[in-house]
Amino acid sequence: MPTPPAPANGQVSFWFRQTGFPARRTPLPGPTGADVCVIGAGYTGLWTAYHLKKARPDWDVVVLEREFAGFGASGRNGGWLSGKIPGSPARFAKERGKDSVLRFQALMNREVDVVLATLEREGIEADAVKSGYLRVAHAPAQLDRLRASVAYDRKWGNTDEVLLSAAELSERVEVAGGLGAAFNPHCARIHPARLVTGLAETVVRLGVRLYESTPVTAIAPGAATTPFGTVRARHVLRCTEGFTSELFGERRTWLPMNSSMLVTEPLPEAAWQRIGWAGQELFSDQTHAYLYGQRTADGRIALGGRGVPYRFGSRVDANGATSTGTIDSLAATLVALFPAAAGVPVAHAWSGVLAVPRDWCPTVRLDPSTGIGWAGGYVGQGVTASHLAARTLTDLVLGEESERTRLPWTGRRSRRWEPEPARWIGVHGMYAAYRAADRREAHSHRRRTSALARVADAVSGR
Repeated sequence: MPTPPAPANGQVSFWFRQTGFPARRTPLPGPTGADVCVIGAGYTGLWTAYHLKKARPDWDVVVLEREFAGFGASGRNGGWLSGKIPGSPARFAKERGKDSVLRFQALMNREVDVVLATLEREGIEADAVKSGYLRVAHAPAQLDRLRASVAYDRKWGNTDEVLLSAAELSERVEVAGGLGAAFNPHCARIHPARLVTGLAETVVRLGVRLYESTPVTAIAPGAATTPFGTVRARHVLRCTEGFTSELFGERRTWLPMNSSMLVTEPLPEAAWQRIGWAGQELFSDQTHAYLYGQRTADGRIALGGRGVPYRFGSRVDANGATSTGTIDSLAATLVALFPAAAGVPVAHAWSGVLAVPRDWCPTVRLDPSTGIGWAGGYVGQGVTASHLAARTLTDLVLGEESERTRLPWTGRRSRRWEPEPARWIGVHGMYAAYRAADRREAHSHRRRTSALARVADAVSGR
């Protein structure tokens, strides 16, 4: 039997390999002025530009992007347009009260439909299907943890989430060893690259000036400096998410956490007959090390996990190359969960970074004295959250009070991450403990969560 070819690796992501890379827009031609300068052409930056231009068509909005629109997490993520709150509801409630968290959850659920309606209105085809998501338990400790998490989620406003028995789960999707699941209807599958590329085209059509291949080397009140000149603006908005650590003075602001993905070749119809998954729900499980996936529009399985979680000194690997060990681990996990996919080659593997604040809670903030604002730190829940954050940042720039500006992430601060090598040791130790806890739980009939995971939770500061 011939050896299957090695999967494509890096090259930003499979999503862009599938759609083709867009032609790069021109760099900034020289010094200029604007009403608002947005740094970063990912979901947060582009949605902010979109809503600012919709609210103030006469404003001059400039977006600066080091590479091309969607080069970062916006073009590499797992495609979850999810209503899940990014960050800790309990921490938000401690700071701003429980009612603020309940409003936050209600808005996040609603935001899924707002984004879908906007895509339809603007003619952005992103393979969107509102299918909900499943969190699956496939070990006894996971099942108890799942039940507890559903009770916790309901306390914070996720009243639509329901528990499914093993039989009810198998009616939706056949997961090896599946003991049960939680289903939440507030989620849609999207194609990340198609969404961000379509959004970039939309904002340019609205009159936004989008300059690519334009790195920002410094941010100051009223100014964003690039090698091609300075953009002077009343408001300068930092929307750089996992790449924030590369800006001067921001290395310890948010930690760039690595997440890796792979996608298979299309599965044969016989395999789908065994697996099911006709509802195309998004998928995750209850392991500590984190796993997420989707059934793609063209019949593949895309699966993601943490891989190598962090690089020393907050370094960012821009190309998205993924280690052989991570690819092998994800491929083995995929086959273990979906045995019918055995023998289906892996087509592509890639990695990207997400921004993690020290307290694992995101921020939307504008300093009125300097005009500098920022949004991000979505801890891997940014596809929907970036849209709500962009609308919140727009309200702050316009000086308008709204239900969004009263959300618990508005105006907050997180403490900075520890200096190296403590940062590297802590993150790698945390994920080593999570993986060890997952191995113990997978090979045990114990129903209690491993003590190693509780140690890792304490280290993480979640």
